[in-house]
Amino acid sequence: MSIIDKALGAVTPPESEAARAKATREARALASPGDWLSLALDHHDEIRAGFEACRNAKSGPERVRAMQALGLVLNGHSLAEEVVLYPAFAKAGHKPATGLAYTEQTTAKMQMAELERIDPTTKEWQDKLEHIRGAVLHHIFEEESTWFPALKADYDDQAHLDRRFREESDRHVVAPAKAVIAEARTIGSESRPGR
Repeated sequence: MSIIDKALGAVTPPESEAARAKATREARALASPGDWLSLALDHHDEIRAGFEACRNAKSGPERVRAMQALGLVLNGHSLAEEVVLYPAFAKAGHKPATGLAYTEQTTAKMQMAELERIDPTTKEWQDKLEHIRGAVLHHIFEEESTWFPALKADYDDQAHLDRRFREESDRHVVAPAKAVIAEARTIGSESRPGR
């Protein structure tokens, strides 16, 4: 484990699964269908599922594919938040928490880049994945338990957030995912007999 991993572990205490589930339920209760919060929470569900796919993958190639899929949604989601939600959060009077949010997401991106360089068949890869998972789940907990409820309460133009977060989500999450799916279908059709 690197010095950065140890330092992050010291400052990101793990919450219980029950506390995380409670935060998600309470955030969902604040969301309306199709608003920025419901979309962000949907992304969080996809990120959690992406980590589980990585944890459950058995072979090196399966782990790499799962990691790439996770990276797609994790990076796209973080970009949408960084462009729309975090500036609004700062404007609503939450600058210290906003700085922490940016720092945590940048750190997760750096850690994912390190994960790409580790042999996916090793325990080192699994350990790094678990470290990243813990940090990301803690970040999601912070968003769902305090930051997003505060943004929902304190920002005066929720319609703007809804529109802009959907635009950025479409650009950074939905469009790349469609491209990957289309590429996979093309590869799959090329390998079929008679093609």
